[in-house]
Amino acid sequence: MARLRPLILLLSLIAVPALAAPDAPWGRGQAIEKEYSKQKVVYDVAVGTVAAMTSVLDRASFLSQLNGADPFDSKIVIVLHGNEIPFFALKNFAKYKALMERAQSLSVGGVIEFRMCRVAARGHGFQPEDIHGFVTLVPMADAEIIALQHVGFAYMR
Repeated sequence: MARLRPLILLLSLIAVPALAAPDAPWGRGQAIEKEYSKQKVVYDVAVGTVAAMTSVLDRASFLSQLNGADPFDSKIVIVLHGNEIPFFALKNFAKYKALMERAQSLSVGGVIEFRMCRVAARGHGFQPEDIHGFVTLVPMADAEIIALQHVGFAYMR
């Protein structure tokens, strides 16, 4: 096999230009169909804008759908520990109502769970009772992320 590698590399370099067009020198992308299941993922979230938090929610929601949204088959934990924390504060509900309704709705099926760093929340001036009830406060985000990885969760940023 080691002797074939240079030949395979040479053939791949020759084949690419043959398929290329002037407007697509490396050819065109190809989509594949693939099924996913039984994935456990932890999202490490420290964002500062509604748009960035919305993107996290979109990604987690899509991943949940790709996994069949089965709470027995997959789990997504979103660990919050940055400037997004005020979005989840009760006193800011009117300002971030649409974002919070979306986040809470994602937590209903049991596939997606929100956990917040208690230290980071305190740093933003919040206690557990100041945060929406669909969020669980944990002692420390870093420790939570590490613990989840130890039990098989894949890390996403």
